[in-house]
Amino acid sequence: MKILVVEDDNVQRDLLVGALKKEYNISGVPSGEAAVELLQREVYDIILMDMNLGTTDGITTMKEIHKINPEIIIIIITAYGNVENAVNAIKEGAYDYLTKPIDLTKLKLTIKRAIETKQLTQENKILKTEIGEKYGFDNIIGNSTAIQEVLNQVARVSKSSSTVLILGESGTGKELIAKAIHYSSLRTAYPFVPVACAALPDTLLEAELFGYEKGAFTGAQQERKGRFEIADKGTLFLDEIGDIPLSTQVKLLRVLQEQEFEKLGSNKPIKVDVRVISATNQPLEQRIKEGTFREDLYYRLNVVPIIIPPLRERKEDISLLIEHFLKKYGTKIGKTIEGINSEAKEILLRYNWPGNVRELENIIERAVVMTRNNIIQPDDLPKTVLTTGKAKDNFSIEYMEKLHIEEVLKKTNWNLTKSAELLKIHRNTLREKIRNLHIVK
Repeated sequence: MKILVVEDDNVQRDLLVGALKKEYNISGVPSGEAAVELLQREVYDIILMDMNLGTTDGITTMKEIHKINPEIIIIIITAYGNVENAVNAIKEGAYDYLTKPIDLTKLKLTIKRAIETKQLTQENKILKTEIGEKYGFDNIIGNSTAIQEVLNQVARVSKSSSTVLILGESGTGKELIAKAIHYSSLRTAYPFVPVACAALPDTLLEAELFGYEKGAFTGAQQERKGRFEIADKGTLFLDEIGDIPLSTQVKLLRVLQEQEFEKLGSNKPIKVDVRVISATNQPLEQRIKEGTFREDLYYRLNVVPIIIPPLRERKEDISLLIEHFLKKYGTKIGKTIEGINSEAKEILLRYNWPGNVRELENIIERAVVMTRNNIIQPDDLPKTVLTTGKAKDNFSIEYMEKLHIEEVLKKTNWNLTKSAELLKIHRNTLREKIRNLHIVK
């Protein structure tokens, strides 16, 4: 860390430099003008600056310095009579202030805290970059009008703290959208905490969300924080919100209204600042009519609804998704995959995708793992995709025929005579089909 002392009193400046030179790379200048000139040529991390610098004042100099480098940490040094000015300097961007005569122990402690702050800021910048690459908008693949509208909604809602309800079928990427909202919001430096509500029994969900005190129930051997407390200042993502029991819905409603809750076994309220994003693949309006979901909670959760279209309604995105997943899993597995041939791609484009993007990703991963080629072939796709696709062109008929012949050959343990009889074709015809359809044992 490089420290610059800006002090017009030569004795004070020399004392400060001398006291810190064993621990830091430190130097000094006698004026604000000299500091500004030096900082245009050299980089410093921390500046110790007198409030009164003769021809210039500290606030003016600080503003000039921050124009050069807004990340420089400035600690103001002031006489007792100028404390009010020092407080104003903090409002203008100074890190802290110290009064003369300088307490050396306090000075070193302040510098230590400043270094920690700077390191944390740098780490957060790196983390935000990494998170942005992993969870940002670039990871949501698609050029279709439908997905672009979703991204526009995400961009608009990210800047607020409103609750969001993400609606869509399983496999459409609801958690990915929730992460994009969080990591492009002002809460990005704080936790994103997901909860799969359907994966937890009713008896455990409440304890998971709100935490519990030691002895709150059998097996509660120590105090535990709940997800709401862990997510303080960040975002709590409640996936499959339609599956939570009515008793937990009551407590969830209170948190949304009051931003406070009690742990199980405690009557002490805990205040939190949490943004809630929830998701469901269920028609909550129907659940309300059935009496299994509270209407007042629904309206609290549904402040901003975002509907993710199923993959069958944005098939123009399938080619982009295929390319993305081929690259992802080719790199992950260490295979050189150059692409997918036209026949295999056409099968995927015609398939109805009941499992949406998740199903497509799983199929591409499987194809990359299993293929013996550097270009994905129809042979590399699962039989369900080949047989349930609605394509009626010749190559799809051929591949359905291939599947049928493979099943018969397997059934007869590759006895060509028996297989030909079952298929009601000549044995030589079967041999030809095996060759032309690239059927291998």
